[in-house]
Amino acid sequence: MNAKLCFPIAVALTLAGCSSSKPPETQTAQPQHRFQAKETEVTVNGKKAVELSQPQSSDATKPQILSADILPGRGMNIFKIKAFVPGKGIIDVLVSPPLDQAPQLLNNGPTDQYGQASYSAGGAILVPFANRIRGKLRPDGKTIEATILGKKVALNANSHGKKPRAELHAMHGLILNRAMDTVNLQSGDDAASVTGALDAGDFDGHWLSKSDVSVTATLNNEGFGFTVTVKNTGDEDDPVGIGWHPYFALPSGDREQARLSIPAKMMAQVNNYDDVFPTGRLLPLKGKYAFNKPGGLALDKTFLDDCFVDLNRDANGHVTAEITDPVAKYGVRIIGISPQISAFQAYAPVEKQFVAFEPQFNWGDPFGKEWKGKDTGMVILKPGDSVTYSVEVQLFIP
Repeated sequence: MNAKLCFPIAVALTLAGCSSSKPPETQTAQPQHRFQAKETEVTVNGKKAVELSQPQSSDATKPQILSADILPGRGMNIFKIKAFVPGKGIIDVLVSPPLDQAPQLLNNGPTDQYGQASYSAGGAILVPFANRIRGKLRPDGKTIEATILGKKVALNANSHGKKPRAELHAMHGLILNRAMDTVNLQSGDDAASVTGALDAGDFDGHWLSKSDVSVTATLNNEGFGFTVTVKNTGDEDDPVGIGWHPYFALPSGDREQARLSIPAKMMAQVNNYDDVFPTGRLLPLKGKYAFNKPGGLALDKTFLDDCFVDLNRDANGHVTAEITDPVAKYGVRIIGISPQISAFQAYAPVEKQFVAFEPQFNWGDPFGKEWKGKDTGMVILKPGDSVTYSVEVQLFIP
């Protein structure tokens, strides 16, 4: 759809003098772009939240993503996405509280000590690893010692299962509570975007090398998407896994009929659904996990916290997963563009009306001995090298 141009309005002001006059002065209004990027009044971790937006189309027969709220103060968390859906009106695509409640949720308090509240709502960006990493609990009781590329690193022990004495482990990377150093906004007739840049260093001593992290989120006519680029600025090899943790809403509120379509051949077996530690075995998708069959499979009463791997790619090299809510006549398409995306993690508790659908570079516990040297998706960057993660979200009517 072609954007309409907004023409400037010239206002002439004539100044009269006693014996002479000045030429008329004109003041030109700035054109209003169709796609807008602007700071909001909500501040999280010292940075203003940013809204990308566009006006609603006059065509009420097609779904349309209208806006996205991003939190540069929390690692560019994609906190909200709003859309118009025929028959439903304006809805939240992601499950999260109102934007003005974000400062209360993401407050670095006892339940957010390492930024873990970032992956409880919206869509946290995960760098330099997604999913879990196991290790030996250190005497401080707050960190684990993990072996990565033959070297010992200390990672925040920011997660554990609900059972008594569940094993502490590291979860979802090291930028969950990091504020970007710089934030740049761009409005336009074809797209609006925000770019956040972070000199992450060695992630406060928790990683092998130093990194620069850049995130650009974009809203355009096709939908919403973003890229994450990590560059190794240090002197050591830099293992990088990138992921996204979005909670997709089910507008109908009828979880059992919602369907998942996952372009995978295998899934990683886990020890249980409390720890969710991989055993090192890969299982074919069948029975209640046959989400790779044409049209996908209904969630029904199936609990999910599983990593789906061995992905099928289209002619462009992309991997596309879908969530369909037939009752709401609503669908979300998640397109993994980067060739390094090797897994989709799906988290869907039976009692909740959402699906956390996570495209990621790496598998769970990627450095674990259980994998016996198998390639688990971590990208090893040499000094000076970089890698880019890219994902798009599109809506459709099933």
